[in-house]
Amino acid sequence: MRNALGLMVASVIAAVVIAAGGWFFYSSRAEQAAPKTIAARAADPLSAPAKLSAKDDVETTAALSGKPAAPAAAPAPAPAPAFPVQQKSICANPNALGVARVVEIDTTGGPGFGFEHFKQFDFLTDKEVVLTFDDGPWPNNTPAVLKALADECTKGLFFAVGKHATYHPEILRQVLAQGHTVGSHTWSHVNLNSKKMTEQQAKDEVEKGFSAVKFALGTNPAPFFRFPQLQHNPAIVSYFGTRNVAMFSTDLDSFDFRKESTPDKIVSNVMTRLDKLGKGIILMHDFQKHTAEALPTLLARLKAGGYKVVQIKAKTTFQTLPEYDEALLRDLKVPTSSARPISTVVQTVSQ
Repeated sequence: MRNALGLMVASVIAAVVIAAGGWFFYSSRAEQAAPKTIAARAADPLSAPAKLSAKDDVETTAALSGKPAAPAAAPAPAPAPAFPVQQKSICANPNALGVARVVEIDTTGGPGFGFEHFKQFDFLTDKEVVLTFDDGPWPNNTPAVLKALADECTKGLFFAVGKHATYHPEILRQVLAQGHTVGSHTWSHVNLNSKKMTEQQAKDEVEKGFSAVKFALGTNPAPFFRFPQLQHNPAIVSYFGTRNVAMFSTDLDSFDFRKESTPDKIVSNVMTRLDKLGKGIILMHDFQKHTAEALPTLLARLKAGGYKVVQIKAKTTFQTLPEYDEALLRDLKVPTSSARPISTVVQTVSQ
């Protein structure tokens, strides 16, 4: 009796053990087949070197996002670009003259523009004008010209004198910062076609002028040039073909440099000639006080007359020659402990 009862109890215990073992085995396999999910951890913030990475020849002005990465279900946003982000300017003047058209010039081979000297490229249509300014930058006058242009939300093409650029680099940088195009007008505004001027001296004036404009801007200028006094030296014209520099003459002169010039005369000179020609590249000087005073009225007259402004940009920038850059720095007695561009030393990472 005792033996039978013991066998019965042992059988029950064995059955319980077997059932528990089977449950444990299948439960373990199920956990391996379907792992538990966990909440994704927010991405680590970018390291400082990653935030500051940028091209050597540009300035970073875009603010970098500090938000964590997007979840895997949605594509992550593109990283902040490491180049300047130019926001489209909003014109506060609803009746502004503005810019009707922007043209890009391929300067390969040294093309010329302005019918006073060059007849090949007639790119303006009826009632279109290009606003050009020589001899700056200069205190008071250039800023006044910039204000008049900004008030009408329009753009110009500036040919800077190299010496003036080294005197007032902060003003020339304002010109570029406001979206205007900057070319060169020699180093010291000499007549390159003078009989006393050798070909090498003329080249030096040209190259040093471009180096000075680059020095002032902190970046390469446009490969655009205007001869002082519109005196075109044939040898330099050919030389520009090898340097891929576009030359700009004019279609009509404001004669704002004359001693008897007044704001009223400047406006009259431009509008009288323009109404006769119907379009054209206008030559003015941001160096001249009377030009700055005349410009608000002139821009208003252009708009009233149905004229439209064409902005000119270059397809590429001008590459200065290292020997002229170095010579300029020596002449200006600029310390040369570091040859790195400013954009690689100082960068705006948030604005």
